[in-house]
Amino acid sequence: MSFEFKVMESPVGKLKLVARDNKLVAILWENDRPNRVKLGDMREVDDNPVLVETARQLDEYFAGKRTRFDLDIEFVGTEFQKKVWAALLTIPFGETRSYSDIANQIGNGRAVRAVGAANGRNPLSIIAPCHRVIGASGALTGFAGGLKTKALLLTTEANANDRHAA
Repeated sequence: MSFEFKVMESPVGKLKLVARDNKLVAILWENDRPNRVKLGDMREVDDNPVLVETARQLDEYFAGKRTRFDLDIEFVGTEFQKKVWAALLTIPFGETRSYSDIANQIGNGRAVRAVGAANGRNPLSIIAPCHRVIGASGALTGFAGGLKTKALLLTTEANANDRHAA
């Protein structure tokens, strides 16, 4: 089956939501690098249930009403990339980890640069929260959606945590 996509408006620009076989496989940024995420031919649809549900949950996330996603996803990448992306799913909402933390978590503490490269090719931005991975110094580092977007996502989560704690 080919890839289907839907474009949604968000506080961080237009997001291209991509599905295959009733699973979400990518969320692409408006100004994404060509071939950052390698997918096949796509056709635009409005009624794919996975894409409609993804858009609904992302709207709730941006409104500060959702702290975790409940979607059928499929990672499209190498086995190493899939390990890194699976590790991203374990980072708690509103928290951050370093690239070194992720490398250690997947059992390859020396693979910090490779973790960074895999993080940069994460096809499921926001859902697999690569924005929660920061430099060892605590600095915001590279992000496919741009550093302003990364900061906005982290601020969105901090504000949602503050609301839920109150």
